Amino acid sequence: METAEIRRRFLDHFDRNGHTVVPSAPLISPDPSVLFVIAGMVPFIPYLTGQQAAPWPRATSVQKCIRTGDIEEVGKTTRHGTFFQMNGNFSFGDYFKEGAITYAWDLITRSQADGGYGFDPAKIWVTVYHDDDEAASLWRKIAELPEERIQRRGLKDNYWHTHQPGPGGPCSEIYIDRGPQYGPDGGPVVDEDRFLEIWNLVFMQEEITDVKSQEEFRVVGDLPSKNIDTGMGMERVAYLLQGVQNMYEIDQVFPVIKHASALSGRRYGADHTDDVRLRVVGDHIRSSLMLIGDGVTPSNEGRGYVLRRLLRRSVRAMRLLGVDTHALPELLPVSRDAMKAAYPELDSDFQRISRIAYAEEETFRKTLQTGTQIFDLAAAETKQSGQPALAGQTAFKLHDTYGFPIDLTLEMASEQGLSVDEPEFRRLMSEQRERAKADARAKKTGHADMSAYRELREPGPTPFTGYQELESDSRVRGLVADGRALPAAAEGDVVEVVLDQTPFYAESGGQDSDDGVIVGDGFELKVLDVQRPIKGLIVHKVRVNKGEVRAGHDVLAKVDPEWRIGACQAHSGTHVVHAALREVLGPQALQSGSYNKPGYLRLDFAWGQALGQETRSEVEEAANLGIRRDLPVSATYMPLEKAKEIGALALFGETYDEDVRVVEMGGEWSRELCGGTHVARSAQIGLVTLTGESSVGAGSRRVEAFVGIEGFRYLARERTLVSQLASLLNVQPEQLPERVSRLVSQVRESEKKLNQLRASELGSKAGELSAAAKDVYGVSFVGHQAPAGSSADELRTLVLDVRGRLGNERPATVVMSAEGANGRPVVVIATNEEARRWGLKAGELVKVAAQTLGGGGGGKDDVAQGGGSDATKIAEALARVEHVVGETVTRSS
Repeated sequence: METAEIRRRFLDHFDRNGHTVVPSAPLISPDPSVLFVIAGMVPFIPYLTGQQAAPWPRATSVQKCIRTGDIEEVGKTTRHGTFFQMNGNFSFGDYFKEGAITYAWDLITRSQADGGYGFDPAKIWVTVYHDDDEAASLWRKIAELPEERIQRRGLKDNYWHTHQPGPGGPCSEIYIDRGPQYGPDGGPVVDEDRFLEIWNLVFMQEEITDVKSQEEFRVVGDLPSKNIDTGMGMERVAYLLQGVQNMYEIDQVFPVIKHASALSGRRYGADHTDDVRLRVVGDHIRSSLMLIGDGVTPSNEGRGYVLRRLLRRSVRAMRLLGVDTHALPELLPVSRDAMKAAYPELDSDFQRISRIAYAEEETFRKTLQTGTQIFDLAAAETKQSGQPALAGQTAFKLHDTYGFPIDLTLEMASEQGLSVDEPEFRRLMSEQRERAKADARAKKTGHADMSAYRELREPGPTPFTGYQELESDSRVRGLVADGRALPAAAEGDVVEVVLDQTPFYAESGGQDSDDGVIVGDGFELKVLDVQRPIKGLIVHKVRVNKGEVRAGHDVLAKVDPEWRIGACQAHSGTHVVHAALREVLGPQALQSGSYNKPGYLRLDFAWGQALGQETRSEVEEAANLGIRRDLPVSATYMPLEKAKEIGALALFGETYDEDVRVVEMGGEWSRELCGGTHVARSAQIGLVTLTGESSVGAGSRRVEAFVGIEGFRYLARERTLVSQLASLLNVQPEQLPERVSRLVSQVRESEKKLNQLRASELGSKAGELSAAAKDVYGVSFVGHQAPAGSSADELRTLVLDVRGRLGNERPATVVMSAEGANGRPVVVIATNEEARRWGLKAGELVKVAAQTLGGGGGGKDDVAQGGGSDATKIAEALARVEHVVGETVTRSS
């Protein structure tokens, strides 16, 4: 049974049984402290925990998930995968244990001809929490399971909670006996390879607190509403029903492995090492496809870094399999074809997805070449020093700077007969992770404990009145500082305030938060920031300018009208620029992110190459023509499906409610899902002036612009600058390009002549230097300080020339030249074959000089180059190298 069919049957089964089919949320987690959705229940957490009333009594979904903790283990075992799908059914105070068990048993045992999965009831085992007699009794009643196939386990295995104070409850897991060839008999408590878990039914019925671990917590009491949360592993069910050995061999993954096998000539199943690499390719290609499909782009941090690692590990695995050509154009379309039956949007969006992936592979191929050179140099130095292991610092640099996974460094080191100082590498990685965690904690709404916000959310969501008014009468619902509720705040304090209603826009959808004040009887609060730490709750970060504020105080919340005007212009300007990009470049130039505040906007969009000046001008003109047309701007609420039908554009990675707000400018010219504030007509934007365009990752570009009065001020500054330059050069403004071009040509010609003169001077110097060579214990030594401004290439030419002249007359020769213009010294050393036989190697001598100069360097034995930071020590470096030459010779003799 194909995986897409397993998916269809699951949703159909629960749809027939009164469940609302909820589409999968994007892989990007709505929780700012978590990168990705890691479980099927994540989108339903607000309903399961009671933060919000569920829109339906019962629901079902197939949720896309990503787990990244075991990326290095992918392929080594058959249990570790990055992307997976979790089938789930949920009840919010509706049915409970009996319903969950009944629905699950019916689906897994009903014959395939009747729409079920057709598992043999005699091969099904279940586990229940050790004192959950009710669940055990229901399994005997509904499934007629014998007592020996209902096993009881403790908190570690059969009790579920979020590891935070809140809901929890016992769970019941369903296992399939795969047969004696997979392990010993005795059920899941004996062997979980033979007895494979496919479904977990969680009975959320208790409220817990004082959570210390999976097994250490205190039960407060029963929940007012008992909920059901289940999770069936799609991939596990697929490989059982498809008769294959593991998740890598199912129909959604194996076609990539098969094609990679054909490209590499390595047969899958013939060699364990090759099999691991092929499984890495199969898993990572699919995971990357799904992540890019949901709007993630490669970068050096956060979600983008995870994607970058997956893509680069795929390319690296293919390289280790012997495939040096571009791999992704061969493999990504295969993964698309395997997944599109379940996710047809991958097919329609493949042009964008592939452009991003292929650009990342091209970038990595270049960094791989650079990183390999650095590795080779480090490996050579390690062997020369007699050390058996490459330094952990080197491995970390390769990983952190060049994107080398540690196993690539380990393999390359092994090929050189070296190991790697892994403990040091792990220590540096751990330090980096701790720094990242500290940064995350410092971010807005980064409190680990969200209970104070949840309590303030309980009376209901915070109504936003800012679409209709800039001032609202309200009441202080509560105060928070460092994640804890406060009774009051006094002058000078910086705290967070929650109001019963607010006109302040909370930062979201790329729009910065509003500015303004909150005033009451005897106190004034300056609003510094506005955020939504949990869904539905608007929180104002404020500084108490005077007086004291307490929960329950009546207030007047006032948005700065000038700020809001600028914010509306900038956000509407963002929509205009997006529409202009799509008009000029085509519909594939879709927005992938944005930020706007009064007077300024930036917009990231899918595009694989830089925009030329002519194209930028076209985009700018299209945007301003749209503004000049004075298009009406409207905002309408409608069901999400209707918004999609009329072509409203959604931002990749955003999660939307069933009812969405659609903002239009001139109808279909600009139609986007958006919760931001906007002008009433496009002419009110005033002016959009593009100021920059740059890359923000493979397949993604960024434009920046000033808007409104800031756009005018920017052009005024440009006009003043042009006027000053025209006056300075005594030409008309329109003649500036030609005049500046002529000046640049003249400067380049002058520099070329100076370089030729300097090279000629150095060339004539070669004869003098060779004639003046010192005899250092039988070695011809030349130490020379070059004229200021000499380049490293010129120094290299000089020392090679001198070495050539001396090589015909003297047996052993060492030639050194250094230059220190602008305080940044450069040194080049060359040795001849006889000197190298005496142990005088250029790379080692350059290190001596560079260390004296406060820097580093290296290179080959015959010629090497280095640098430093202290040009005043050039004479000392020359003397130090001469001394080492003498020491080396006397030691060897």
